[in-house]
Amino acid sequence: MAKRLIPLALALTAPFTPAMAAEQDPFSFNMTQGVTATSFDAFNLHMLLFWVCLIIGVVVFGAMAWSLVRHRRSRGAVAATFHESTAIEIIWTVVPALILIAIAIPATMVLVAENAQPAKPDVIVDVQGSQWKWHYKYPDQDISFFSNLATSSRDASQLGAKEPPSSAPYYLLNVDNPMVVPVGKTVQIRVTSNDVIHSWWVPQLGFKTDAIPGKINNMTFVVSKPGMYRGQCAELCGAGHAFMPIVVKAIMPAAFADWVQKEKAAAAATKADAAGPWDMKIAMAQGGKVYGSTCSACHQANGQGIKGTFPALDGMKLSVKDHIHIVVHGSKKNPAMQAYGKQLSDRDIAAVITYERNSWNNHTGDLITPKEVEAAR
Repeated sequence: MAKRLIPLALALTAPFTPAMAAEQDPFSFNMTQGVTATSFDAFNLHMLLFWVCLIIGVVVFGAMAWSLVRHRRSRGAVAATFHESTAIEIIWTVVPALILIAIAIPATMVLVAENAQPAKPDVIVDVQGSQWKWHYKYPDQDISFFSNLATSSRDASQLGAKEPPSSAPYYLLNVDNPMVVPVGKTVQIRVTSNDVIHSWWVPQLGFKTDAIPGKINNMTFVVSKPGMYRGQCAELCGAGHAFMPIVVKAIMPAAFADWVQKEKAAAAATKADAAGPWDMKIAMAQGGKVYGSTCSACHQANGQGIKGTFPALDGMKLSVKDHIHIVVHGSKKNPAMQAYGKQLSDRDIAAVITYERNSWNNHTGDLITPKEVEAAR
């Protein structure tokens, strides 16, 4: 690893290194060391370059200051007359070149290590970005869920809060469903996008990974300690870019195994519910949950939407057929409206449309059934 090549940087920077992450030490101005080998190597490389630049600055500006003081006119200094010095020109060309080569060696090793993929990771997570949420899928564990901005942060942002409210200490950095990984195990994430370019970035885990439609980018890491590690989409992806946080919850392997079992049980219960009864009360309750996690970020919790971007659902005049079509296939008139046909089940779509048609000032009495949604696919 590159850190073996730069032990001097570790020794020199130890007194100045922040002990914990930035969110725990708000007065730290340095990069975070992170909790993975990749982020730690990047931190070491950063500190090595910092000291190299500092030494160069001290030498160059020290020489300038000494020359200005020692050879000032008040002391009778007379400027020398010459046009070139081959020796000096060779020195000031060769020395910087050697410094750059010396820096390039550990930098290249860090990049190679960051892009190295294990033969068989312990956990694989498929990460898909979309406007404006993340979808996490664990193919080996048969677990899948969406991760949205937490309701507390969304409500505060819609009220125009300028400071984080007391109920949301990590304003715009909380989610409803964090990505969960085991500590000490090799985790590989395979990142892509469903619409525009996003970027999955958690500083404490290492480099950011771009989420590009039609392409899969891989990143591998091993988290060294339990904790909640927060990040954000690092690519300007639209009006909701600021509302697309990332939270990775690292837990011990035994706790991770328990989490997997609970998620599987919850998925089985959801599947069983899908075969259960269907009436207005059930549809409204389920639709309210789906709307809060999927739709309210754009159309607002009160159904008023965002003027000029997302139409208000309160007081809408859509027919049932058009409403189902837009939710399932998206809208040609408004490209910002996603197609949820591949993201939500027939039951979820039927529930959320029922909820939208019977909430706020809407009182249509329409009860949309999963069969209607299935027919519209």
